[in-house]
Amino acid sequence: MSRPACARCQRPLSLCLCALIPSLSSHTRILLLQHPSERRHPLNTARLAALGLANAQLEIGETFADLPRWLAGHEAWLLFPGPEAVTIDRLPPASATPAKRLLVIPDGTWRKARLLLHTNPALAALPRATLPPGPPSRYRVRKAPAAEALSTVEAVVAALNALEAPARFEALLAPFDALIDGQIAAMGAETFARNHGGPVRGD
Repeated sequence: MSRPACARCQRPLSLCLCALIPSLSSHTRILLLQHPSERRHPLNTARLAALGLANAQLEIGETFADLPRWLAGHEAWLLFPGPEAVTIDRLPPASATPAKRLLVIPDGTWRKARLLLHTNPALAALPRATLPPGPPSRYRVRKAPAAEALSTVEAVVAALNALEAPARFEALLAPFDALIDGQIAAMGAETFARNHGGPVRGD
């Protein structure tokens, strides 16, 4: 039998993260397009980002018929690498642009994110932005494909920090850090050290 879950953060009630989720405002609108395979993932960081940002929208699917409507009236950018991608800190501040800025972020494995672009031509056609070099991911329970790979909530924080300085958005990472710490505690320090290279308590 499954444990009762929080309707908001979808974590077991005993592990509810809602007290740690902030309520932050931003000039930039965030549109998170989540592949369905991520919806029930225990580490659903896109949901944490959407809950913590007033100007964010989370949509789940493989195709998004409403995408043109969501993009309408915005200066839209896709946060995804590509040969003509612009480093996001080279864009004008969001508050200085006449149009409302929208940052579209696909959520899923790299393969699933590319599939979302393939099945949504309007998404693939957007100008692309990438993140500047930064600290490594705090996603310590995942084996990342590259050192610079970030979770979705970390990517949101890095993007907004670059676009909306001096405003800072690290408060979005509080429930994420608690989620990771809980996963490590559940697996045990020795298992974590063996599988992810983390220190065993007492080292």
